Amino acid sequence: MALILLRAVAVVLTVYSVGLVFTSNFNMGNLLVWLLTAAVDFYTVWHQPINRWFSSGAGRVVGILLLIGVLIYAGILGFVSVSGYTNSATGREQAIVVLGAGLRGDRPSLLLRYRLDKAYAYAVQHPDMLVITSGGQGRDEWVPEGQAMRDYLIRKSLDPDRILAETKSTSTEENFAFSRQILMDRGLPEDMSIVYVTNAFHCYRAGEYARRAGFVDPHALPAGISILSVLPCYLREVLAVLYYWVFKSSESGLMHSMVGILSLNKKFFYKS
Repeated sequence: MALILLRAVAVVLTVYSVGLVFTSNFNMGNLLVWLLTAAVDFYTVWHQPINRWFSSGAGRVVGILLLIGVLIYAGILGFVSVSGYTNSATGREQAIVVLGAGLRGDRPSLLLRYRLDKAYAYAVQHPDMLVITSGGQGRDEWVPEGQAMRDYLIRKSLDPDRILAETKSTSTEENFAFSRQILMDRGLPEDMSIVYVTNAFHCYRAGEYARRAGFVDPHALPAGISILSVLPCYLREVLAVLYYWVFKSSESGLMHSMVGILSLNKKFFYKS
């Protein structure tokens, strides 16, 4: 029975992994899904000799270490899954900060549209709040994300006078730092209250970066996500949270010099 279930999981993961090749960029999240799929497929085929090896002296040690790693990863994954809903918006904020998430040319990606649609609905309910659309311009993007996001909200009939585009940021930290300066330039106090809009898996780190940027009491408005994006986004976010706990900023640590490397050759992996 266990072997049948394992084979079913392997088939589902394989189909899921193939789907990612045709629907999204090559990135760390997709890479983790492909590695997980390869491991499950390999174990499904070679489970008997693998089980025998894990029963040996060295195999037992490796198995224990692997189990500990899996349990830690699963624990952080559970934390990421629930943390986005623990600091909910109150409706008394003074501004809405929408974090960028990539464009396709000059149009928001699906992940970003989830954020923008969530922000739009909240802005309609709270007409006195300013809206900041925050994001710079990536390598393959025709315009800055903040500008494309602002245009999207205007097309949805939000008042243009309410929407301020932040177009220089290259990270979540800069999203908040630059947005805070824009809001202060518009006369909002240093202790202003904001609600930030991002996908649920990203809410914890976003909130931490908002506080580091100087926002005293930021609240989260978690947006949805497509089914196909769930596994890569959440698997990747576990590593991102671990990285944040160690280095506190994407501007420090080993990964800083590697930012963008996985996407340099994405034309070989990405189908538009």
